[in-house]
Amino acid sequence: MLHEAVDALQVKKDGIYVDCTLGGGGHSSQILSQLESGHLYCFDQDQHAIDAASERLSKISDHFTIIHSNFKNIKSELEKRGVYKVDGVLFDLGVSSPQFDEASRGFSYNLDARLDMRMNQQQKLSAYEVVNEYSYNDLVRILFKYADEKFAKSIARGIEKEREIQPIETTFQLVDVIKKAIPAKYRRKGGHPAKRTFQAIRIEVNDELGVFEKALDDALSMLNVNGRVAVITFQSLEDKICKYRFNELTKMPDLPKNIAIIPEGLEPSFKKVTRKPILASEEELEENHRSHSAKLRVIERVKENGEEKD
Repeated sequence: MLHEAVDALQVKKDGIYVDCTLGGGGHSSQILSQLESGHLYCFDQDQHAIDAASERLSKISDHFTIIHSNFKNIKSELEKRGVYKVDGVLFDLGVSSPQFDEASRGFSYNLDARLDMRMNQQQKLSAYEVVNEYSYNDLVRILFKYADEKFAKSIARGIEKEREIQPIETTFQLVDVIKKAIPAKYRRKGGHPAKRTFQAIRIEVNDELGVFEKALDDALSMLNVNGRVAVITFQSLEDKICKYRFNELTKMPDLPKNIAIIPEGLEPSFKKVTRKPILASEEELEENHRSHSAKLRVIERVKENGEEKD
């Protein structure tokens, strides 16, 4: 959804924009190419991604700043740089393809590597600690909460038994435990049997839901009038956070039945640009199978402190 997301921001040549998920720099490149006197701020925790994207963006212009930090720090990091208001913010919440494809990062159940899954490789907590040190109850909790895994108890018990014999150190070791814990007739349904477990562990390691919720609220609070936030999600929990927050901000106030017009000053400060989420096109689905679960939602600030949109 490269073009759909950037188009939704309605980039102004002199605007201030934030790409909270730099990754390979695809979205940032599109935004930067439309700026003249404006500036783009990009967030990423992965130094490899930063190095590659910096080189890519430098070929377009120098109107960008890359911030090596978790995007949960969007407000504090921008304020350090004298930025208090922005015209657009983009979140692309999928794990970048390079992270999945680089075996040593330990994100993929299809590649053998040490259990890791850290987006910020400087942090201490990794998938290894979650798998080998979390209690049975905590494992069940994250598998239910973050992946709706129906065999959470069986998988957690299998992990518990295996690590009593030896530490579970690699992705393939974990995959074997998961396969043994799931009945054979269910292993063949709904894709790879380890998919949900790996998703849940990755979310736990990186606190993805808590980080997104905080960052989204901060991004919305920093928007100028007419500014927009565009969010691409890839799993239902993140999409629910986005959907509910957008609904809260755009709902009409409760009024007596005999009042037909909303009194001035009580109108919502935001409006939804997308009533329903935008899904990946057939063309994109053919080119990128990971986009099949992608949803794009966009919201716009229409007033602030009683000021209405022109």
